[in-house]
Amino acid sequence: MLARVYSSAVVGIDAYIVEVEVDIMNGLPTFTTVGLPEAAVKESKERVKSAIANSGYEFPNDRITINLAPANIKKEGTGFDLPIAVGILCATGLLSGRVISKYLFIGELSLDGRIKPVKGSLPVSLAGKQAGFSGVVVPWENRKEAAVCRGISVLAVKHLSEIVNHFRGISIIEPEDADPLSLLTQNEDYEADFSEVKGQEHAKRALEIAAAGNHNLLMVGPPGSGKTMLAKRLPTILPPLTFDEAVETTKVYSITGKMEKDQALVATRPFSAPHHTISDAGLIGGGNIPRPGEVSLAHNGVLFLDELPEFKKHVLEVLRQPLEDLRVTISRAAMSITYPANFMLIAAMNPCPCGFLTDPKHACNCSHHQIHRYRSKISGPLLDRIDIHVEVPSVPYKDLMSEDLAEASCDIRQRVSRARTIQKERFQNTRIHSNAHMSNRHIKKFCTIDDSSGRILEAAVNKLGLSARAYNRILKIARTIADLQQIQDIQSNHVSEAIQFRSLDRKQHSAP
Repeated sequence: MLARVYSSAVVGIDAYIVEVEVDIMNGLPTFTTVGLPEAAVKESKERVKSAIANSGYEFPNDRITINLAPANIKKEGTGFDLPIAVGILCATGLLSGRVISKYLFIGELSLDGRIKPVKGSLPVSLAGKQAGFSGVVVPWENRKEAAVCRGISVLAVKHLSEIVNHFRGISIIEPEDADPLSLLTQNEDYEADFSEVKGQEHAKRALEIAAAGNHNLLMVGPPGSGKTMLAKRLPTILPPLTFDEAVETTKVYSITGKMEKDQALVATRPFSAPHHTISDAGLIGGGNIPRPGEVSLAHNGVLFLDELPEFKKHVLEVLRQPLEDLRVTISRAAMSITYPANFMLIAAMNPCPCGFLTDPKHACNCSHHQIHRYRSKISGPLLDRIDIHVEVPSVPYKDLMSEDLAEASCDIRQRVSRARTIQKERFQNTRIHSNAHMSNRHIKKFCTIDDSSGRILEAAVNKLGLSARAYNRILKIARTIADLQQIQDIQSNHVSEAIQFRSLDRKQHSAP
């Protein structure tokens, strides 16, 4: 007898529908799975057989063929256990195929019939809604995540017998109910706050400008000056996640298994801080079975690279595509997979190998050659994609001992959100959303300056040896500073402040 059950699998961060066909025929007892199943899918036959038998149902002692369509896409993971088991129960006549065909099924089976959680339940729910299914059956542990998708019934189950009893009318499984918007507001609090940072007003100002214009930023300073502490608090001043951003971020965390237990939605800006020993596949994504990397885990949030020159040079170079395209494309012989990677890059480094070149309290023992070799680990093309350079000096003792609280993150976030709103209106008819992504055409249109600002910028270019790329970066930063002050035209004080944030372009820093 032939039965047809529907499931789903994930490619990239989106799911597609998989048709699970089960054919039971007279013949020698065999269990064959076709449709490009990988090892975990092939092994499901043992789990399915034991789960059905140990749940009190009869497993057919016949020739069983399972087809996973579309057959030209490789099927991975253990989420096909449940739909295969349900398909066999339909083929034996225990369940009605007409009713079952209105639902998607995903879940891993234990040998005793218990249903274990799987990755990607939110993308599966979204795919089921888009395809017009009445509901989706998911493991109990995935219920909150799957219920984020409104407009489709989510049935959460713990055991195979619950599905049989529900679809036979013996007992009813109540659909999960969740309010995604309330989840977004309830869980948007951060543990850290800018009020905890002592001193470093110049660095905090640079981070505020970076947040307002979505600019990438590089902090240069001696060890212990607070670079990591500042970076960890940057997400707290970024605008709150919109619901669409939260769903897209949650999809990335869902397919990688990074969701915390009982977490339904990623409600705060992600902060990813990989170690400098990370590989290019770990940073960008990839592997034999492609998976998202750290840049995708930082999507809609912050990617923090501490000790930037310590990263392998080829690892840093692969950052150029996501910084430019805001996404990562991983190509394989069978397919190409695209992951989102719209993040702010925040990097930190010492001014020299020993770290004390700019520290007045410690002597630097590095030679000119050592300093040049240390800084040359960061290539020009990568540095070209970092708008703001800020020096972070050691914190004076009086600032450390001060009991005065600095400005709170919520107050800074209000200014940043206002500036982002101005940019959203400015670029509403374009494909960009922030000042950092302006092209030369946009700079010419939106970053006009008066004569006094032009003279200041000309003097900076001539006396400080600033490059052409630094010129454009300064105009972008000045545009953001004006937006923070809600001023339409760029003024000379905006340009003067912006010049301070291109320190690595100056002649004296290129040849210490």
